[in-house]
Amino acid sequence: MSIRHSLLALLQEGPRYGYQLRGEFEERTGATWPLNIGQVYTTLDRLERDALVKKEGDDGEGHVVYSITAAGRAEVMGWFAQPVAQANPPRNELAIKLALALTLDGVDVTAVVQAQRTASMRQLQDYTRQRRGAATAAGPGSAGTGGRDDAWLLVLDSLIFSAEAEVRWLDHCEGWMAKRGAGTRTSAARPAGAAASETHTPAVSR
Repeated sequence: MSIRHSLLALLQEGPRYGYQLRGEFEERTGATWPLNIGQVYTTLDRLERDALVKKEGDDGEGHVVYSITAAGRAEVMGWFAQPVAQANPPRNELAIKLALALTLDGVDVTAVVQAQRTASMRQLQDYTRQRRGAATAAGPGSAGTGGRDDAWLLVLDSLIFSAEAEVRWLDHCEGWMAKRGAGTRTSAARPAGAAASETHTPAVSR
């Protein structure tokens, strides 16, 4: 997530101080990705260093107010114009966990998958319930207006699609393991030939 560009995007609407930026960001994204205020001010310092924002004094209550510069506007418009680059696959803890479970002795992989499916389904139901409530609160008149209600609904849609994809992938994993008989990997269940090859030291011809 680019905090740098998110702050620049918010500053396009007008000058703000750090706490205001954090509040605006969390309101528009449903506090799905809460920001640390220290991180916000560190990012503002770097943006000022790069001449993308500038200080506008304080608001009379000790809050330093920042505004975006012309270079900052160009930077954020370039961000909006470019697709998000996925140079490396994002680290997926669940995929890593299953990969390790499948390759370690004594791990009940089927139980790992079932526990995750239960949690993922619960999360999916929670997101779906939140979206239903948000849509009701927004009312039919707000649909398609591009307002904050719509932004929050789209964030919830993204979370729902991700949860659905995770459940489908878990179904795939379970089906694959059923075909391969890989539900639980134990030393006793390993092929005799494989065990022998690990303990046998082959003769070396000289």
